[in-house]
Amino acid sequence: MLPFTAALEPLRLANRASGQVLFDWRLVGPKGDMAVCSNGARVMLDGGLDPDAPPPGRDEVVIVCGGTEIAREATRPVLAWLRRQARGGAAMGAVCTGAWVLAEAGLLDGRKATIHWENHDGFAEAFPQVDLYRSVFVHDSSRLTAAGGTSSIDLMLHIIAEAHGDALAADVADQMLHTAIRTDQDRQRLSIPTRIGVRHPRLAAVIARMEANLEDPVSPAQLAADAGMSTRQLERLFRRYLNRSPKRYYMETRLARARNLLMQTEMSIIEIALASGFSSPSHFSKCYRAQYGSTPYRERGTSASAMTVG
Repeated sequence: MLPFTAALEPLRLANRASGQVLFDWRLVGPKGDMAVCSNGARVMLDGGLDPDAPPPGRDEVVIVCGGTEIAREATRPVLAWLRRQARGGAAMGAVCTGAWVLAEAGLLDGRKATIHWENHDGFAEAFPQVDLYRSVFVHDSSRLTAAGGTSSIDLMLHIIAEAHGDALAADVADQMLHTAIRTDQDRQRLSIPTRIGVRHPRLAAVIARMEANLEDPVSPAQLAADAGMSTRQLERLFRRYLNRSPKRYYMETRLARARNLLMQTEMSIIEIALASGFSSPSHFSKCYRAQYGSTPYRERGTSASAMTVG
C-alpha cells in the first residue's frame, strides 16, 4: 500500500497546488471491483482490464503496482492487457514488484529498470535481458520503474517536474514533508555503516566486497590483504563490532541471498547453491538448515503450499 499511495498523492497535490487538473487517474485491476493490499486494506477500483476498450492516448501512463508473491499475478489476461496498452502508445511504468509483471510481458526487454532490493537477485536471474539497476527509480524513455516504498514519491516528483517544472515538484514535496528529493542516481538501501550501526571505513569496505562477491566468495586472507590488514586484525574487527567472525558474516549474507532466490524464483536448488557460492547442494543444504532450521527443499515446498492455499 505504501508505494501505491506514495504514487497517487503527489498527483493529487500537484493538482491542488496548481489549481488545475494537471493529472487524472483511474484504478483498474483484474477483478474489476476491488484490490486487496498486502496489509489487508481494500481499495475500490474504477473498473477491470477491459480487452475491448479503445487504445490509450500517447499522453497516458500505465503504472503496475505489485506486492508479495508477484509472479502468480502475472496471468495471461494481465500480460495481454499490458502489451495492448504498450502497443497503443502508453508509457509503461511500475512501482515495487510491478516491474516483474512488465518484464514477464516482455515490456522491459533491453530497457533499464529497477525493482525492490529484496527482489533484485531473483529478478536478475529470471530476466537477464533487462538492464537492472539498484537506484530508487529509473526513467528509460517510455518505461518508468520505482523500487517501492517511498521511492514512488521521487518518481512522481520527477514526472511532475518534467511535465510542469521544478517549482511545482518542490511545492508538492514541501506539502508531503519530503525534505530530500532523490534522483535516479540515488541508491535504494541505507549505506553499510548505517545498516550495521558502525562507522568504520575498513569494515564497511570489506562488507561491500563480500556483498559484491556472493557467487565467488573471496577468502578471509584475501579480504584482509585487500583492506591492508592481517587476517587476525580482520577477525578482531568483526568480533568487536559484529560479534561474529568474517567467515560467519559472509556465510549469513550468502544464505540470505539464497533464501531470496529460493522464495522468488523457479531456479533449481543446485542453481541457487552455485549462485550463492556453494560448490555442492549437500553443503548448501547443511548450512541452510543450520541457519534457518529447515532444508531448502522443505522450505520451498512450504512456500509453494502457502501460495496455493492463499
